[in-house]
Amino acid sequence: MASSSYSSSSATGKNPRKPLGLFANAMKRKDSFIQLLAMTGILLLSIRSLGQKYRIHDLLEDTAALKEEQEKLTQRMNTIKRDLLHEASLEPSGRFASRLRLLFSQEN
Repeated sequence: MASSSYSSSSATGKNPRKPLGLFANAMKRKDSFIQLLAMTGILLLSIRSLGQKYRIHDLLEDTAALKEEQEKLTQRMNTIKRDLLHEASLEPSGRFASRLRLLFSQEN
């Protein structure tokens, strides 16, 4: 009789320890699965935060470079205005100098 029960289980080909599917395995070990999801979420947020940190650093460098460039352009513009006014003051009629003073005062 023992041989008949052995032959019937091997004949049908059923394995008593069938591997669980992904969902069934997750439900069986839901604490570990939830912990894995939480850790994955934390890792992804950390990576995103690190990327934003470097982006902020790059933007701060760009801001500093743009401020420096603005200062240089302002200095250059003031030098050009001063030189133009000086050249215009050398003209005997003074009309050009007065027109430049009028234009430059309207810009400010």
